[in-house]
Amino acid sequence: QVQLVESGGGLVQAGGSLRLSCAASGRISSINSMGWYRQAPGSQRELVATYTNGVGKKYAEDVKGRFTVYKDNGKNMVYLQMNSLSPEDTATYYCYAHLLVLESTTYSDHWGQGTQVTVSS
Repeated sequence: QVQLVESGGGLVQAGGSLRLSCAASGRISSINSMGWYRQAPGSQRELVATYTNGVGKKYAEDVKGRFTVYKDNGKNMVYLQMNSLSPEDTATYYCYAHLLVLESTTYSDHWGQGTQVTVSS
C-alpha cells in the first residue's frame, strides 16, 4: 500500500558529503513525520534525524551541525544532507514515515529498504 524508496547512498571518504533522498508513494492520506534512522553491523537501529509537522526537526547528538534533514511536503519526500562524514557514520540508512494510509483511521510507521553509506578513513 505504501512504499518508501531511498537513494543516494554510496562510498565516500572521511570529510566528504552525501545526500540521501526518500520518496513516499502509494495510498497515503497524510504524513505526520518523515526522517532517517541508521543501523551499523552489530548495533541497534538508531534515530538520525526526523521532521515532524508542527514540531520541527530532531537530530541525534552526534550528527548535529553536520547533517540536515529537509522535508518536501508537496512531493512526499525527505532528504538528508550529510557533511563532514566520518567512518563512524558508516551504516545502512533507513527512511521512516509516520503516516495515515487512505481509508485508515490511525497513523502507522513505515520503513524503506535501506541504503548503504560507507565512509572510508
